[in-house]
Amino acid sequence: MKKFLKIVAFSVIALLVLVLGYAALNYHADIAVDDLKAKYTNTESEFMDLDGMKVHYRDEGNPSDSIPLVLIHGTSSSLHTWDAWVQDLLPSHRIIRLDMPAFGLTGPNPQQDYSLDYYAHFLHEFLGKLSVKHIYLAGNSLGGSIAWHYALAYPNEVNKLILIDAGGYRSKGKLSGGAAGFKIAQNPILSKLMKVITPKSLVEKSLLDTYGDDTKVNDALVQRYFDMLLRTGNRTALVKRMTSMNFGESTQIKNINTPTLIIWGDLDQLIPVEHAELFHQDLPNDTLVIFKGVGHVPMEEAPAATAKAVKDFLKTNLKP
Repeated sequence: MKKFLKIVAFSVIALLVLVLGYAALNYHADIAVDDLKAKYTNTESEFMDLDGMKVHYRDEGNPSDSIPLVLIHGTSSSLHTWDAWVQDLLPSHRIIRLDMPAFGLTGPNPQQDYSLDYYAHFLHEFLGKLSVKHIYLAGNSLGGSIAWHYALAYPNEVNKLILIDAGGYRSKGKLSGGAAGFKIAQNPILSKLMKVITPKSLVEKSLLDTYGDDTKVNDALVQRYFDMLLRTGNRTALVKRMTSMNFGESTQIKNINTPTLIIWGDLDQLIPVEHAELFHQDLPNDTLVIFKGVGHVPMEEAPAATAKAVKDFLKTNLKP
């Protein structure tokens, strides 16, 4: 009996040592936003005082373009997700992109409100301060949810809508891969640990699951997503966002009359391609383009092809 107890005690101690060692290796302190600015801003970067935040944004391209293209990123992303699109579209368009509250260099909302109603109101305030009244609006994932929610709230301001692997419908089955981060954030115990213990390998795994082609996930990409997650307050904000996560009421989507382009990757593991068909069925005035071999962020993974689809769509004369 004593021998058995010794074995049990040794096993417990060994397990505790392993757990503590893992925690020590994966403990990461927050990174101050000023430290990140040196790496992730450029001459086009600006900061707007809004709702108690300094909102990081870039307003680029043709200043005479009366209807700018506004780009909204997804969860745990930043305005950098649109880099390749901007390079392709800039010659003929004015493009506005920003780090949304809870993410990127903008960081957490002091009011801790991350509802879709808040995001739509925030975006409206942001564009108002730029004196922008009419827009083409594009969003990916959570950004897609915000985009169609905005189109419902301010239908006279959105001339055209672009939804890229957008949130909007509940999944009947279980999500896989990149959904691990969402599950951790929604677990009351793990979510607390996530605020200080954040394995970089988890970020890499999430990106591998997000992309259709693993070879396109490089060290620089992983580091950028990891750095943005560690921006002071972003991990706490992410947990808050995940614990109150919603994509809006899908029954409202049928009320959107704005001409809409739906872009989707057929290998999306986060929001399955079947949801593209749901949008296609519910939106009365839309165009659907599905890209083969592409995952959840087509604008990163297939920038040239998806940017062409956008250019073609913006040239059309579709009207509500």
